[in-house]
Amino acid sequence: MIGFLIRLAVNSLAILIVTHIVRGIEVTSTVTAVVAAFVLGIINAFLRPLTILITLPINILTLGLFTFFINGFLFYAVSKIVKGFIITGFWPAFFGAILFSPISFLLSLLISKRGKVEVMVD
Repeated sequence: MIGFLIRLAVNSLAILIVTHIVRGIEVTSTVTAVVAAFVLGIINAFLRPLTILITLPINILTLGLFTFFINGFLFYAVSKIVKGFIITGFWPAFFGAILFSPISFLLSLLISKRGKVEVMVD
């Protein structure tokens, strides 16, 4: 359970970072960022695999690049579900999704499986 909560906090932080980088994406509060991260996680768990399966022919033709558009669309869809998470159009959502993934990944690298912050030093 603690691991889930820490991942939720990491994704919320990633959303807050993206709002400071990409124009056209706003979050009215920290609680809104947490709710948006939760909804994004649910949508990515259930709806993303289905949309990738449905768009598989286009994804093959574009060598997987169409996945970026799917991620942008799902990011935009979250803004329509969560009040206070505002995305002004598809392109801010597209670039926000592109930035959200590596930021979330890099922040997650700092968290161990037990939910503790780790810094790897060789």
